[in-house]
Amino acid sequence: MNWAFLLGLLSGLNKYSTALGRIWLSVVLIFRVLAYVVAAEKVWDDEQKDFVCNTKQPGCPNVCYDEFFPVSHVRLWALQLILVTCPSLLVVMHVAYRQEREWKHRLKHGPNAPSLYDNPSKKRGGLWWTSLLSLIFKAAVDSGSLYIFHRLCQDYDMPRVVACSESPCPHTVDCYISRPTEEKVFTYFMVATAVICILLNLSEVTYLVGKRCLQTLGPRHQKSRCQGHLPDTCPPYALSQGEHPQDRNSVLMKAGSATVDAGVYP
Repeated sequence: MNWAFLLGLLSGLNKYSTALGRIWLSVVLIFRVLAYVVAAEKVWDDEQKDFVCNTKQPGCPNVCYDEFFPVSHVRLWALQLILVTCPSLLVVMHVAYRQEREWKHRLKHGPNAPSLYDNPSKKRGGLWWTSLLSLIFKAAVDSGSLYIFHRLCQDYDMPRVVACSESPCPHTVDCYISRPTEEKVFTYFMVATAVICILLNLSEVTYLVGKRCLQTLGPRHQKSRCQGHLPDTCPPYALSQGEHPQDRNSVLMKAGSATVDAGVYP
């Protein structure tokens, strides 16, 4: 697989991410993708060829290897990295869709037409839901992968010798795993980085939801406070002493313009 292409795509995600998202992206690119490409693939490159059993029975080593390693670690890690990084690309595609829609809107209504979005990359509306669901999906994929590794590796351990009695082995034979200590170290490293990524994803979910709640409840709280301080019988405008009733329309226009100005978002 061409991992350089994936690295190029993920680097464009940096400008659309929060601070926690940038940290997650750095952990994925440096400690997971590069570690996988540089070292992990070479460690498990010849794992089945070097899986040796103390018997010459044809087919016994293959059956024993499949018994203890039903899924290759390196291929499962590759699948995990692809599933974890693809939802982040959906955020980039959603921002590109917004920019394309904004460009078509300006092309149709002229350059002075009001914008559809204040900032196409700002996480509001559908883009907020895309970001939230992508974070939940990434945390779920990493959690599921850790559970699979836990079941396959027996508490992430890599024994030096395993006993196998599967057919067509003539009796219980001992099989030896190549470089078990090195494989154990890389297994612990990949598991630790996956746990860090899960914590970062959950922290970003908490940040997005908390920020959205503050944005939603903040204006309502201020509005309720203003309504509590002003009596219901108080008119929206007041005439000063000496002001003629015919000036009441001008006062209403001033009050209306002040209300419109106060409701405009920056």
